[in-house]
Amino acid sequence: MAIDRGVIEGPRILPSGAFISQTSGHGDFDSRLSYQSPHFTGATNLSAVNGWTIIADGVPEVQKAAREVLRSGATQLKIMASGSITGAHDPLDVTEYTLEEMMAIVKEAEKWGTYAMVHAYTDEAVRNAVEAGVKSVAHGLFASETTMKLMKEKGVWFDTQFLAFSVTPEVAGVAGTPAEPKFLEAQKGAKEGFERAKRLGLKMAFGMDTFGSLEIQTLQSKEVLYRAKYFSPYEILKQATSDNAELFMLSGKRHPYQEGPLGVIAEGAYADMLIVDGNPLKDISLLADPEKNLKVIMKDGRIYKNTIQ
Repeated sequence: MAIDRGVIEGPRILPSGAFISQTSGHGDFDSRLSYQSPHFTGATNLSAVNGWTIIADGVPEVQKAAREVLRSGATQLKIMASGSITGAHDPLDVTEYTLEEMMAIVKEAEKWGTYAMVHAYTDEAVRNAVEAGVKSVAHGLFASETTMKLMKEKGVWFDTQFLAFSVTPEVAGVAGTPAEPKFLEAQKGAKEGFERAKRLGLKMAFGMDTFGSLEIQTLQSKEVLYRAKYFSPYEILKQATSDNAELFMLSGKRHPYQEGPLGVIAEGAYADMLIVDGNPLKDISLLADPEKNLKVIMKDGRIYKNTIQ
């Protein structure tokens, strides 16, 4: 809201709010040694207090959680449906939430004219999510060919990350931590998952999933380099612009930017533009060094950077 009102500078944001997780799921960060279950002591989950997540189990609870997140102003919902690399308690191979629970969340999103996305690694988790009606799968590295074909049939977006699963544990910031073995396990399935999704022609979103230190944040622009092993410069540019905008439009009237289309340069569209020193259609690596190669950055017609002499 502060960005949209011009109080501070920043990007356009379509917030998912707190993600919805089962107990012991990817959104459950309370210490297992000091954990006090809200069902027996009345204690509040600390990750919920921090606004990261809502822990909900069973259909009535996930319905209420979905409604609370939508009440907070979310434009779409995010469900944690499998184990994770950085989770506090869940191994990577764990499938989380039942089909019925995810269907209940999806239904609440649909009532608000929007959609649900899902964090999922295991084949079972991805398949359950797709059958429940989610519209976008994050990660999805271990989805089988059968499951990916179902994704294609239903028009579900594949929002995986190429840089995050291609760098070393040191670069990813997980070396020497409990997350390192899970990170290495995910890497083993990444190449096969990337190639399968490419071959089947899944709708591919553009995202990085880079979080942590400021040093790690600077890697975000390098994502294009790792996608270039699988996609042409044109395909990558389209993923990062009009394709992502198409995915975001699934939020319907919850979408905060209704005055024109995003992700395109056209009459009536939002004036969000970059001027690149060079031709990224021939050399996509230009976008990996924005400090040097992005000469103009414009958002909504306002210029935030201009180094053209």
